[in-house]
Amino acid sequence: MSVLGTLTRRLGHHAWFGATMRLLVPADRMVGRLTRGRVVALGLIPSLVITTTGRRSGKPRSNPLLYVPDGDAYVVIGSNWGQQHQPGWAMNLLADPAAEVDLKGRRVAVRAEVATGGERDRLWRLLVTEWPAYRTYVERAGDREIRIFRLVPTGGPVGDAPA
Repeated sequence: MSVLGTLTRRLGHHAWFGATMRLLVPADRMVGRLTRGRVVALGLIPSLVITTTGRRSGKPRSNPLLYVPDGDAYVVIGSNWGQQHQPGWAMNLLADPAAEVDLKGRRVAVRAEVATGGERDRLWRLLVTEWPAYRTYVERAGDREIRIFRLVPTGGPVGDAPA
């Protein structure tokens, strides 16, 4: 891991870090789109771009997310930087679990599964190993349930990722 990546993981616990990163999400989306998912989160942490279907609008909604691999699946968490409300993308997945991820220049169709019980505990350990600040986000989120999703590929790549 790079020195900058290590520093980023340490700073992730601070409230100002989450607030700053929320402001940078639109720029991160644009960089991810322009690089076809090859550069997300400045390449500091393992990231993908998920595209869900808006539960109210029906339109595609894309968001950069940290992920950890789990076999051939991708694990993501609806931490929302520890905010008190659920992230929109997580609500979209609950309404329609079909999504796509852009990862390293590949677009893959996935189906989201909400992790529960022992499976959730196992995936939580994977996530906090990659991003220890998730523990802090749980404290900040209060009583809100922070959902963990396992994104399971449903087939091969979905054509070329858009420019």
